[in-house]
Amino acid sequence: MESVRKVAALASVGLAVAALSATAAPTAHAEPATHGCPYPYVCFYVDEHAYEAGTPVTKYRDITSGYQTVRSRPHYHVVNTRDDDVAYLRLQDGTSICLPPDNETVFSSAYSVTGIRISTSSTC
Repeated sequence: MESVRKVAALASVGLAVAALSATAAPTAHAEPATHGCPYPYVCFYVDEHAYEAGTPVTKYRDITSGYQTVRSRPHYHVVNTRDDDVAYLRLQDGTSICLPPDNETVFSSAYSVTGIRISTSSTC
């Protein structure tokens, strides 16, 4: 009878440890989207209303060695939700700016982005 109690007690301890392990495990979760731009994207918005509404007109996530073409139009806001990658934005005059990780920028209507290159570099 005593051996049955020992087995039952050990089984109870084992279940308690298993339950503790399950509840103590960290939970995986997606990072929240920034103005409708989920991780790991760089998102473009056509105006302030679209930015505030969280409706990007387009988004990019591929790391490339050259620029990807962005439809040439004025872009009000660009958001980079990537944690470790910069985004180079080519402007209509051929110059480019670097957007650091977890950052955003605002353009006046005089500027238009024509290309994007996401780099694995974490600094500009």
